[in-house]
Amino acid sequence: MERRGTPTVTEMQVIPVAGYDSMLMTLSGAHAPFFTRNLVILKDSAGHTGIGEIHGGDYTCESLRACIPLVEGSPIGAYRRVLQSIHRAAKRAAEDDGEGIQTLDISKLKFVVKAEWAIECAMLDLLGQYLELPMCELLGEGKQRDQVETLGYLFYVSDKKRADLPYIDEQSSGDSWFRLRRQEMLTAERMVEQACTLHEKYGFRNFKLKGGVLEGEKEMETVCALKKHFPTGRINIDPNGAWSLREAIDLCKPMEGVLTYIEDPCGPEAGFSSREIMAEFKNAVNLPVATNMIATNWRQFYHSVAQKSVDIVLADPHFWGFEGSVRMAQVLNDWGLTWGSHSNNHFDITLTAFAHVAAAAPGRPTALDTHWIWQDGQNLLKDAPEIKDGFLQVPDKPGMGVTIDMVKVEEANRLYNRLPSHDRNDAEAMQYLIPGWKYDSKKPALVR
Repeated sequence: MERRGTPTVTEMQVIPVAGYDSMLMTLSGAHAPFFTRNLVILKDSAGHTGIGEIHGGDYTCESLRACIPLVEGSPIGAYRRVLQSIHRAAKRAAEDDGEGIQTLDISKLKFVVKAEWAIECAMLDLLGQYLELPMCELLGEGKQRDQVETLGYLFYVSDKKRADLPYIDEQSSGDSWFRLRRQEMLTAERMVEQACTLHEKYGFRNFKLKGGVLEGEKEMETVCALKKHFPTGRINIDPNGAWSLREAIDLCKPMEGVLTYIEDPCGPEAGFSSREIMAEFKNAVNLPVATNMIATNWRQFYHSVAQKSVDIVLADPHFWGFEGSVRMAQVLNDWGLTWGSHSNNHFDITLTAFAHVAAAAPGRPTALDTHWIWQDGQNLLKDAPEIKDGFLQVPDKPGMGVTIDMVKVEEANRLYNRLPSHDRNDAEAMQYLIPGWKYDSKKPALVR
């Protein structure tokens, strides 16, 4: 009897790309005018193309290129074996201290993100095309839903004119959201305007505010203003651990009927890890707690659950892998906890990939984060999925179900090659706002 195998990978390309960003504020500072990503494009012997996208930076780009000999020539059906070979060959970077991002040290983000998950995505894309199944059917127990609820990810935005940096301006755009997202928004009134504009364009009913920027009391004023305007909406805030335990309790206790959940309210202090501090927070405040900082691998997850530090794990597939993220969703569902996904600045390839992961997550996931609304209009796909009425539509064609636009990719690659630096640096723009500004995990960005 003739044996038939899956097609083999004939070519692997790694293409670094860049896009334009707003002066978004976080605990780590202000987003630069540009963000970078790395693309993986695989071709197989059946004539198909598979794609993946992951965080930017030279470290991740070089890691991906080092994997090419392990990927080319491999059967797409043996993608797990390929990933194992990458893991066996990998060495821990000398500067990786294993602390992860529990203090939101952006320089350590590249050690939490695993470059090979872009390869996993591209190989699953190829396998889905070969089997004529959407990628979500290959994950976990298969497809659970046709659309995925997403939330409006709200950011305070500083005045780009105060920084001598080439931020994009969209004042001439015919789209009200595109015009607004490049403007200064630092008050509760402006943040409500931001939420209303996003509701009008994408239909969002639920919102998350990125905190760690202003004094905690001012950020809670914004939360209350949002809840007043959207009384049936789920409102959340993520200060990235900026508050002390005492401050977090004082700020959040009065919000028990306002916030739906609180994400990473406090970080390590007084010799105790974030997991221990957040367990104490949960003992004092009757709010579900979410994280993408203290449970970024299985060992951290074990300690987080053992100490009852969290209720919602935002398992970004670029931290956990695509199968790993869905496996986390299965465990959480079985244990009566909640799965969701965090995001970073990304193009629509990641948007599509996250749609498939969330489509395969069992139970009732929390509404997904997505930065894509801040990058909307810079698509690298010819047929990017849309967010309608607050829901991201899951493509139903084989594999990822989308088509890459190589003209747009080449344009984004040229932009990348013009940049003086490819690694994320949120301090540069901040130093225009506050001379000598330095990151401090316990000082909100504009509180100095």
